[in-house]
Amino acid sequence: MFGLDTSLTILLLLCLFAVCVFEFINGFHDTANAVATVIYTHSLKPRIAVIWSGFWNFLGVYTGGIAVAMGIINLLPTEALVDQNIYHGIAMILSLLLTAVIWNLGTWYFGIPCSSSHTLIGSIFGVGIAYMMLPDSKNIVLNWAKVEDVGLSLLISPIFGFGVALLLMIALKKMLKKNKIFKEPSSTKAPPLWIRSILVLTCTSVSFSHGSNDGQKGVGLVMIILIGIVPAYFALDNSRDPVKLLANTNQIETFINKIDTAKFSDADMADYKTIKKKTDTILKYTNRIKSFAGVPANKRFELRKDIIVIGKSSDKLLSSPTATAGIKLTKDELSKLKSFIKENKTYTEYAPWWVILMISVSLGIGTMIGWKRIVITIGERIGKTHLTYAQGATAEIIAASTISISTALGLPVSTTHVLSSGVAGTMVADSGVKNLQAKTVRNIAIAWLITLPVTMVVSGGLFLLLRWIIS
Repeated sequence: MFGLDTSLTILLLLCLFAVCVFEFINGFHDTANAVATVIYTHSLKPRIAVIWSGFWNFLGVYTGGIAVAMGIINLLPTEALVDQNIYHGIAMILSLLLTAVIWNLGTWYFGIPCSSSHTLIGSIFGVGIAYMMLPDSKNIVLNWAKVEDVGLSLLISPIFGFGVALLLMIALKKMLKKNKIFKEPSSTKAPPLWIRSILVLTCTSVSFSHGSNDGQKGVGLVMIILIGIVPAYFALDNSRDPVKLLANTNQIETFINKIDTAKFSDADMADYKTIKKKTDTILKYTNRIKSFAGVPANKRFELRKDIIVIGKSSDKLLSSPTATAGIKLTKDELSKLKSFIKENKTYTEYAPWWVILMISVSLGIGTMIGWKRIVITIGERIGKTHLTYAQGATAEIIAASTISISTALGLPVSTTHVLSSGVAGTMVADSGVKNLQAKTVRNIAIAWLITLPVTMVVSGGLFLLLRWIIS
């Protein structure tokens, strides 16, 4: 397979299977976030609810794009993805996957709503930092700009979920006084049809948005595996036309040559020279070829790096205050330059259809299993009173909205923490902070706080151990 020997083929398949396991666990670990309200309120029977949620999770992954997936890939520097010793790359992949799977299973077993996003991000951080400790790493570690964006997203989203859910619940109570929607669900009877319809709609929204965000994390993991183990086949989108890449790069070079560098700072000049150098390399290897098969296999990953570096250096140069005076391009020329750079990025920011389908199926099937433990936590153990129809709908509306916005921005977000913090916000809106169950809230908060450091230490340690064993 892909020109690999038998042992590497087995390891590749093992890594792909591990990602499917991670997404399967992610599915049943996070199912309760979408189905808690419809099951707890008897709006849908459990079997129907999880199948319905699984279907919409599947659609969310399959139609949700790949912006979040690319964010996951870009957390690690391009150099860390392709090691000269392919077994070192496999050690990196297996260590972060094993850590994520073990932590997700452990928190699910104890019924603690823990974030699969935190688990995965912590595992990637740990591998990146461990990579920096290696003597030949040249201090290459993590893409800190992307780390900052992801960290802020994971930090702000539950706070946002709590605050907005609290405000929305207060507004609803003022507008809809003494309405049936504020009642606790009956232990046996389903709510009125209009309430059921609202809850099914919010369940559907959370399921779809969860798939479009969490599912992309699995897509990103698969692409890390494929780029790391078989870069000749997956470093670039081989289905694309290299002639277009050549034409775009020619245009980029033309515009870059129009820039006056007389007043550039040293940093601006370094970015300018980098762009010039990398465009020359791309032009060299894409000249007079009709497919990427015409590029030597060992140079395709270099082309990937060149495209990524041009994008990063261009972003820095075009936003630099000291470089602005020298960039004497018209508004139309500047717009065209940015569009050519953006289009070139699509040669590296992609995922094959079968990868998206594989993750969609894994998440969808996982969603249909293992919901009961965390449904009880969401419905009964966050607040001292049972979840009302309005509280469930409000928390899910906020969760679906927050996740959808994060997906559009290409940022991973924790469905678990957004929803559970939303439920907590609605409980506080109803009867104040005293309505929260301290033990459950404390457990969720502890899981939120320790997930990153624990997974970082475990994945980093596993990486160094596996690298030493299979080197």
